Amino acid sequence: MVRVVVLGCGYVGLELGRQLVDEGHEVTGVRRSESGLETVEDAGLDARRADVTDPDSLRDLPDADWVVFTASSGGRGADAARAVFVEGVENAIAEYGSRESPPDRLVYTSSTGVYGDHDGDWVDEETPLDPTTEKTAVLAEAERVARETAGETGIDGTVARFAGLYGPDRYRLDRYLSGPVTEGYLNMVHRDDAAGAVAFLLAEDAARGEVVLVADDEPADKWTFADWLADECGVSHPSKRTKEERLSAGDLSEAATRRIRTSKRCSNEKLRELGYELRYPTYRTGYRDAIDRFRADADGT
Repeated sequence: MVRVVVLGCGYVGLELGRQLVDEGHEVTGVRRSESGLETVEDAGLDARRADVTDPDSLRDLPDADWVVFTASSGGRGADAARAVFVEGVENAIAEYGSRESPPDRLVYTSSTGVYGDHDGDWVDEETPLDPTTEKTAVLAEAERVARETAGETGIDGTVARFAGLYGPDRYRLDRYLSGPVTEGYLNMVHRDDAAGAVAFLLAEDAARGEVVLVADDEPADKWTFADWLADECGVSHPSKRTKEERLSAGDLSEAATRRIRTSKRCSNEKLRELGYELRYPTYRTGYRDAIDRFRADADGT
């Protein structure tokens, strides 16, 4: 049995906790608000309240062999992201690194947003980072802290760099069925595989001090994906628009404009070579439950 503390035990953290408990480990799920603790308990985890931005609140957390940082800034701006990701990781490392029995490993969950724009080319763990927004620059800095600063305290840090998350409560069918759909690539990973990859890296003692890109097997052309989804759901294909058409509308924020201009395809070759077997290798399997529910609702069954 391994003792695990999941900081910011939300969408991925809860699933990770479930998987680790199923493997016989002792898992503590940490949330910043009292209201979130019930979901942690419902997942079968030891629920604790603490905030990574408040170092004092971390002192009462139990010792751990593995610490996983899956906290979120709640969609807020760069300043909030820095407080949660950079300073939060620093606080977690300072707290756990100073303990008499420090963790063996830290896993920090990041985002493929740190790559920036590659004009549709493939990216992997060796691709230089080029974040295009203040927030993604913060994520890149947090990755460095998770590996280098943790290493200075004797904790081996690993970065799990997630592609776009989807899964239960995050399928967002309306976005693609209603349209219009702007051209580009979707790099995705199902929530269960995001959690499963982290559990695998820990259980297999893999990628210490390294970065692992966590994505499924097939970056999807948005128009192809949207048409496939419409066919599977039994509805008409959504309308399409080019990047130029969307950008010419003139109603986008600077950050949204950058997102539309950013294009890349994420390779999961390293994750595969390490031995992880995806539960949902592509969107065709990952969206099946959502499609079945959509058709059942449409049929009134």
